[in-house]
Amino acid sequence: MPKKIETPAVPETLDRLPAVLERVGASKTTLYAQVKAGTFPAPVKIGQRAVAWKRSDVDAWISSRVSSNAS
Repeated sequence: MPKKIETPAVPETLDRLPAVLERVGASKTTLYAQVKAGTFPAPVKIGQRAVAWKRSDVDAWISSRVSSNAS
């Protein structure tokens, strides 16, 4: 039986607010309103007064918006 080769897990990339705003083209107020409404991924705490968004969550949100507009 061949030996199974495990690939190392890729660590999650976190983006801070300016990068997220640039990627989604929204204002800070709009972004936080969407987080509150549950229509945009919530940030994760990375420090006492710092948050960031998982890039994979933002990518999935962007993909869902693109695919819903393609119909």
